[in-house]
Amino acid sequence: MMSPTVRTSSLRGYEALMRQLGADPGALLRRYRIRAASLQDEDALIPLQSLAALLEASAAMTRRPDFGLRLALKQDISVLGPVAIAMQNAASVGDALNYASRYLFVQSPGLVLTNSEESSIVQGCAELRVEIRLPRAAHRQTLDLSLADLHHMLGLLAGKAYVLRAVTVPWTLGSDRTYERFFGARVMPEEAHAALHVARTTLSTALGSVNVALRKIAIDYLALAFDTPETTFASRVQQALRHALGTPADSRPNIARLLNVHPRTLQRRLEAEGTTFDQLRDGMRKDLARRYLEETRMSLPHLANMLGLSEHSALTRSCRRWFGCAPSKVRGARIPGSGVRGGRAKS
Repeated sequence: MMSPTVRTSSLRGYEALMRQLGADPGALLRRYRIRAASLQDEDALIPLQSLAALLEASAAMTRRPDFGLRLALKQDISVLGPVAIAMQNAASVGDALNYASRYLFVQSPGLVLTNSEESSIVQGCAELRVEIRLPRAAHRQTLDLSLADLHHMLGLLAGKAYVLRAVTVPWTLGSDRTYERFFGARVMPEEAHAALHVARTTLSTALGSVNVALRKIAIDYLALAFDTPETTFASRVQQALRHALGTPADSRPNIARLLNVHPRTLQRRLEAEGTTFDQLRDGMRKDLARRYLEETRMSLPHLANMLGLSEHSALTRSCRRWFGCAPSKVRGARIPGSGVRGGRAKS
């Protein structure tokens, strides 16, 4: 069976942390065959086993058994890309965790988050269990990193309503209280699972400043874009644009966020496939304009707004470029079932 992969966003801050601790990150990256350049493209995929081995070796080299916790301090919820957008715009913390549980495979098929309403350890708590599916590889640091990232995400989402009662880990801890200081809660070693045990009231906390439209775009994108991983990058951009067009999210930086890549990376990957973001968006606007002009009586100002064009005159200029005539001339096809011509619409 092929080893699961993980997006390199999980190593965000790795090189900086290694240098901060007086170590050379390049030597270990080469040992585990991870190209340093791939860390600049957070959409790149590497074997999860390589990441786990890298973090274990880094902890040993720097003599920092809390290396995974330290790395988490250099990350935030955005490492999850489009999953993070869905989470941040969920109705509640519990809903955000459900999105994370459902779509965490986008980050790595080997990472699993299970949300149980009844903690097996702490009464009155929910249990948020994290698993790394690498049975034959040491992965304590990867598990530490995942738990710590989840801890920070909950703090961001729930704010003061975040109540962490206990943390369980499946390994032995010494007398050092590093874990308790980090999590601000009781840490219970040698338990069956790595988990955060959180007051159930935390999960019912409503999120503020929620953008329902952006959440829908992110979820639709996740549902569509990752059903067929062999699809081209350009088609992934088109899928994201199809749901974002005409909203503030249809800009290149926002689409890049949805795809978990830097805007420059998005541009570079599209150019490698012989196209650009502007060409894809313009082509989509052209196709939709033709469809709505020929098949509906939608007013031109409404159509311009739906296409994300600044005003009616911008639609007119675009139609002349696309079709060689004004929008009113494009209207000529019969509206299905209406018995009227598109040209009757207000222009």
